[in-house]
Amino acid sequence: MRAIIIDDERLARKELFKLLDDFPEIEVVGEAANADDALELINNTNPDLLFLDIQMPGKTGFELLEMLDSVPTVIFTTAYDEYALKAFEVNALDYLLKPIQAERLQESIAKLEPAKAPEDITTETERKLGLNDQVFVKDGDKCWFVRLSDIRYFESDGNYIKVFFEKFKPMIHKSLNALDEKLNRDFFRASRKHIINLSWVEGIEPWFNGGLMVRLKGGDKVEVSRRQAAKFKEKMSL
Repeated sequence: MRAIIIDDERLARKELFKLLDDFPEIEVVGEAANADDALELINNTNPDLLFLDIQMPGKTGFELLEMLDSVPTVIFTTAYDEYALKAFEVNALDYLLKPIQAERLQESIAKLEPAKAPEDITTETERKLGLNDQVFVKDGDKCWFVRLSDIRYFESDGNYIKVFFEKFKPMIHKSLNALDEKLNRDFFRASRKHIINLSWVEGIEPWFNGGLMVRLKGGDKVEVSRRQAAKFKEKMSL
């Protein structure tokens, strides 16, 4: 598993690097002292795991996650236990308090196997985000790690997008056009206002003016515009 250490303290990075020598399954492919350098490193190396400090000069660890299209598995490392609750709200794999103890690190590593991301199988999945990818969603003080497979649909709302998963519908500052370019064929642009997750489609019925009404698992209904109806029928047919 390829990992990156992100921490503004050089000694903290060096100590964690040394501790990870005892775990040959973890390959540290780089380290960064701030969010901007980390972003470039992540884009260049495509790691499976981040050891991420929260409080850093400039942008925080949470702000770094907001900049990522797809988020690897995250283990937070910080000297401030006040952030623990927030870290678990976003469903991080684990939270290590500095100075990191070897026993606690071992506990974190033991959790990694079920969280390990599947290998990309096509060129498209390397370029586009699919059902197995994980994204970071932040709305005010609340934030989540969400698998795209759990998101039923996206809805444009002015300069924001409303993200529908479980009982939540947080808003992110992004355009629907920009998001549409990043998603693979598991998702469909139903209209100017909606993108739907095709794996959630449960039923289809004719609608006004040649459009369609799509019923998703759980009861949500999303209209497919007349312009997109033919494409949708072709995509969903055998």
